[in-house]
Amino acid sequence: MDTFSSSEKASSTPSLSGRVVSLSANTDHHFSKQLRQSIVLLAGLGVEGDAHAGVTVKHRSRVAVDPTQPNLRQVHLIQSDLFTELAQKGFDVKPGDLGENILTDGIDLLGLPTGALIRLGKTAVVEVTGLRNPCSQIESFRTGLLAEVVGKDAAGKLIRKAGIMGIVREGGHVTLGDPVTVDLPPPPFRALERV
Repeated sequence: MDTFSSSEKASSTPSLSGRVVSLSANTDHHFSKQLRQSIVLLAGLGVEGDAHAGVTVKHRSRVAVDPTQPNLRQVHLIQSDLFTELAQKGFDVKPGDLGENILTDGIDLLGLPTGALIRLGKTAVVEVTGLRNPCSQIESFRTGLLAEVVGKDAAGKLIRKAGIMGIVREGGHVTLGDPVTVDLPPPPFRALERV
């Protein structure tokens, strides 16, 4: 497990506030999710009416391995920078297409440590559990897209850019344009790993 100091964290995360730019949910297990004007986060469960909400894991590949494991993937968040980057490389990807529930702007979600608390709107709080592990469904959605969201850095370390996952600590309504702020956990920070 990787850790990093508070000074390393501060230098890699210039802003701990931003806003919600898109919301999505889907009652069925489809790769993409339907756009919404608002969503309701339910404590300990996830997004109300979303196929991935629940105390135990709901992602099909995880259910096949062990349906009793805890659901650390109740909410999927992506930063809008990813969509900008993909558009510059010729990919037509719109909000909701990658299956995210919440698209944010202004916060480096991938730079957050495990256990960070993301506050959305007036009352909702999502605890960051780890990185989304992109799968072949992304490649089926758009040929070549998997290579853009999973790569390696100069040292050969795997980099996942398809967003982060979290669990709902405090419920509440989240609407487009709502503020997003982050409370960091006490150091030493634990770097995000796939969940």
